[in-house]
Amino acid sequence: MVMGDEANRCVENCARLVERDRQVMAPFSRIHYYPFAVKKGRGAIVEDIDGNEYIDFFSSAAVLNTGHSHPVVVDAIKEQSEDFVHYTTAYMYNDAQVELAERLVQITPGSFKKRVAFGLTGSDANDGAIKLARAYTGRKTIISFLKAYHGSTYGSMSVSAISLNMRRKIGPMLGDVHHLPYPDCYRCPLGHERGGCSMECIRLLEDAFETHLPPDDVAGVIMEPIAGDAGIIMPPMEYVKRLHELCQKHGILFVSEEVQQGFGRSGKWFGIEHYGIEPDIIVMGKAIASGLPLSALVARSEIMESLAPPAHIFTMGGNPVCCRAGAATVDVIRAESLVEKSRELGKHAMMRLQELSDRYEIIGDVRGAGLSIAVDLVTDRVSRERNREAAAKISYRCWQKGLILTFFAGNVLRVQPPLVITSEELDRGIDILEKVIEEYLDGRIPDSVLEESKGW
Repeated sequence: MVMGDEANRCVENCARLVERDRQVMAPFSRIHYYPFAVKKGRGAIVEDIDGNEYIDFFSSAAVLNTGHSHPVVVDAIKEQSEDFVHYTTAYMYNDAQVELAERLVQITPGSFKKRVAFGLTGSDANDGAIKLARAYTGRKTIISFLKAYHGSTYGSMSVSAISLNMRRKIGPMLGDVHHLPYPDCYRCPLGHERGGCSMECIRLLEDAFETHLPPDDVAGVIMEPIAGDAGIIMPPMEYVKRLHELCQKHGILFVSEEVQQGFGRSGKWFGIEHYGIEPDIIVMGKAIASGLPLSALVARSEIMESLAPPAHIFTMGGNPVCCRAGAATVDVIRAESLVEKSRELGKHAMMRLQELSDRYEIIGDVRGAGLSIAVDLVTDRVSRERNREAAAKISYRCWQKGLILTFFAGNVLRVQPPLVITSEELDRGIDILEKVIEEYLDGRIPDSVLEESKGW
């Protein structure tokens, strides 16, 4: 099958599998974009069960920073699996877990002594951050942000504020959670233009601390330094620094939520490093083990000592196969200079996407860091109204032409390829995107696509 040749592309087996899936899988367990069923992948290329190949701009939701089936990671998985698959780390010990913890302590920001706790997914890691913040400070209130997505457990859902479907019929949520507007300079929630304000967004918190939210009741602030599912939004440097200063002033823990942006995704090991801040707790998941289920908390040692077992223990947490994959992931990122590669390829991708923005009015904004880039589609650039139809149609047609591309925040194309992608593959993917944008503007993508491409 020729990549990108829509005329010859057959997805009959994919379609049949999707129909079988619908008969047995719960409808709430998947967000549908198009009938894509994976058979295998290598690097930044994936193949479906019909034999079609695609350039991957999605990385399994920013999970596969080291690419599909990296041989070093695969070998680590095989070697550990042949020794033993699991023995619960809730009671016993294994070398794989300690080795990964030692690597995480090395690569995370912070000159202080740190300790690590493992889980299964970013959701439970966010739950752990809430527990630690409350236990260490003796306070109850947690501050998070509007449009944040932190996971699907009750704690992580409580600090999320992105979708009503996450909350309908299942409340109440965790109490004592307050949400602030995220500092989005493209669509300022306070109605200001980029560079034309006096940081009123941080003053909202300062005013709250003086009027109705006692700062000595606040245990922690959970913030994505780059807001992923909100549309890859980078707050101003001044905002993050002032927020951190407020936390330090009032004894509030600063939690950097790095589930989507960690492990080189943004051109730094972790997103918070763009701001020169040492957080008290770092939450990580997704890319930590190149596709195996694993999460981790890294925090100041004294914070980690505030809980007693079994306050945050999981029978399968820190599984040795996953931890071997995690250690191999860190080793690959180091050996192949993927943090630096993400930064350099990201600059190239931003330049090319900005060129598209200069030519097509439908692109309202191109933003991001490293290989975490947003292409914000609008109905017009003055109102900045979100163009959901364009996002759905363009994502669907890109898939038809051999590019795995999705959207979130209603209208934002998500450009997050594996960090191992070659410059040639990256350019071919952007070439496909450009052709599809032209098709959309020419009215050549039918409305019937909207019946299938749902997205966020």
